[in-house]
Amino acid sequence: MRLVVALGGNALLRRGEKPDAAIQQEHVAEAAPALARIARDHELVLVHGNGPQVGMLALESAADANLSRPYPFSDLVAETQGVIGYWLQQGLANAGLATPVVTLVTQTLVEADDPAFDDPTKFVGSIYDESRARELAEAGRWSVKRDGAGWRRVVASPRPCGVVEIEIARSLLEQGTTVVLGGGGGVPVVRTPRGLLGVEAVVDKDYVAALVAETLGADLLVMLTDVSAVQEGFGTPQARALHRVSIAELDGLDLPDGSMGPKVEAACAFATRTGGRAAIGSLSEAAEVVAGTAGTQVHAD
Repeated sequence: MRLVVALGGNALLRRGEKPDAAIQQEHVAEAAPALARIARDHELVLVHGNGPQVGMLALESAADANLSRPYPFSDLVAETQGVIGYWLQQGLANAGLATPVVTLVTQTLVEADDPAFDDPTKFVGSIYDESRARELAEAGRWSVKRDGAGWRRVVASPRPCGVVEIEIARSLLEQGTTVVLGGGGGVPVVRTPRGLLGVEAVVDKDYVAALVAETLGADLLVMLTDVSAVQEGFGTPQARALHRVSIAELDGLDLPDGSMGPKVEAACAFATRTGGRAAIGSLSEAAEVVAGTAGTQVHAD
């Protein structure tokens, strides 16, 4: 099969962990054997998140007194593509994958007038208590919102309209190369009379993964994160894990905009447009999620 697998940034850096490189490399090493098995058996595109990582870089950039102004978010997304792609390439090779793995620094087209620029929803960076989050927000002119029991910075997350490097990825896949594409949702860019221009945003990697999967004719879209399945009634005593579900059954679920909501929407969009299967599950159960025996399996109605 041709697979697109999206890895959540929080699957590489779990809640409450320090954003140390060694911790994240350890998580990659833990996941790499299952991902390597998938890559040996199928054509594989990996799309990864970068919420914790890009938020950390933004905080460091804002605090650097040597800079006239902080680095743009578009530049920071490109930086995270390089470092996380490197970890994935090395991890897959060390797990025994003998075929090539390539990371493409990817640009994702968005619309300059997307209403998301007026309503930031994408969580980035570390989790804080409310007092500290509001203090940082005031100092850095951020927007913050509640994320579970804590608070995090939020940035604009416009919808992807296209992936500039998609045909390069297709060519590499057809040559037997595993491709790391659209890291962090891709560097968000708009078309201008002078060409492409980066913008202050982070595109949701799940929407990008669904777009990539549809464009490349993938048989399966998989989104791996730090939870085992989508839950109905999440956060309540009545919470119930959903396993094999239709698009209709997922309609009407009240899910967070910045986390599980985009995953479910992306899964439904892919299944609707292609008739293919989409799945959401835990990175620790990657092989089982692909096989359809774990996670939430979404099928067209």
